[in-house]
Amino acid sequence: MDIKSVQKKLREFALDREWEQFHSPKNLATALAVEAAELLEPFQWLTEAESRHLGENPADFARVEEEIADVMIYLLRLADQLGINLDRAVEEKIRKNGEKYPIALARGNAVKYNRRET
Repeated sequence: MDIKSVQKKLREFALDREWEQFHSPKNLATALAVEAAELLEPFQWLTEAESRHLGENPADFARVEEEIADVMIYLLRLADQLGINLDRAVEEKIRKNGEKYPIALARGNAVKYNRRET
């Protein structure tokens, strides 16, 4: 996926509908949080194992796929509105996470780095 190309399509989509006036960073962040919450609903009462086999239920899988797309759309619009270079931001975050979670300490360990006993 070419992020800049998708952002351009989304920007044009909003401009064509005169929605730019509503797409403030605050409103986009709010919409992103709402969509992320909606993504949780299909998983709400599933076991860990059931959640790993969601693809076996086409209706639930389609709903999750659509919610993930909504989350991505709002995330891309928010980054675009703020002028954030997502390629750079993601690469930098991966680098920082590598420092926070060195393989020797993090492998197979779900305990957050700041909660580990030393």
